[in-house]
Amino acid sequence: MAKETLTKAERSRQAILDAAYRLFVEQGYAATSVRQIAERAGVALGSIYNHFPSKGEIFQAIVVERHPFLQIMPLLNSVKGNSVEEFVRNAAHTLIDQLGYHPDFLNLMLTEIVEFKGVHVPMLFERMFPMVLPIAQRLSALPGNIRQIPPPILARAFLGMFFSYYITEILLGQAMPPEMRVNSLDHFVDIFLHGILLKETT
Repeated sequence: MAKETLTKAERSRQAILDAAYRLFVEQGYAATSVRQIAERAGVALGSIYNHFPSKGEIFQAIVVERHPFLQIMPLLNSVKGNSVEEFVRNAAHTLIDQLGYHPDFLNLMLTEIVEFKGVHVPMLFERMFPMVLPIAQRLSALPGNIRQIPPPILARAFLGMFFSYYITEILLGQAMPPEMRVNSLDHFVDIFLHGILLKETT
């Protein structure tokens, strides 16, 4: 299969996005100038504006095209599981094993939330939803005594469980005593699957 070749303009655009991504993650959106992006990308300042009208348009392109959140969908599609519980456990461990604990993942999300008030989230969701729905439908179809929950809500609840673990692990994990970290992800999965209340026996 012939290797795909990029035009000079496409290579320049990729270099700009690569440089801007790293700078936004390292120092935030407000502290990053277009000149810094050009220098990091190795392109002329005018070349930036040939591709993007403003710094805001660069950030928007990163969110829509390269947000780390988009890595999750292909990973979830690769997860195996013959029951709801097996799939959820495998999915949680796969995401943690593959994504690890990357501060840039959290930094980009927080930049979007804090500096942009989540304005780009609808565009990101529009791109992600076609990838999320089949996974949620697959989960709903697996054997297991699962409640009748709309597939999009089920997917949202799972992602909420994963991100609550992911973010608290980054922020608090190292501060916790070792005994509180043992099997912590499995405890999160158990709470997602079964709640926190014991079933009352009659």
